[in-house]
Amino acid sequence: MRNDLSPFLNWSIEITFILLLVSIVIAFVRLVRGPSLPDRIVALDLLTLLAVGMIALFAIREDQPVFLDAAIALALVAFLGTVAYARFLERRGRHLHKMEDPSP
Repeated sequence: MRNDLSPFLNWSIEITFILLLVSIVIAFVRLVRGPSLPDRIVALDLLTLLAVGMIALFAIREDQPVFLDAAIALALVAFLGTVAYARFLERRGRHLHKMEDPSP
């Protein structure tokens, strides 16, 4: 932890870390419990975005901007993963719809 930060900023960072950890636990519960695949996908996306927030907060606290590059890369991978899951769900929905309603 840096000593040159104001006490208010140090406390703010620590409180934000705690709130992010609580959010991670809640999102993990949603990931495990579901109830549906889209809920799990949103929870996984939320977990990665919370991880990006933790990395960014750590970069600020330790004055290491190199961690921001990792946060940006993780955010990009999370976005691409969410888009891929959405396409998968869309194709699966079309396939299931075709199987239920066969037209001549």
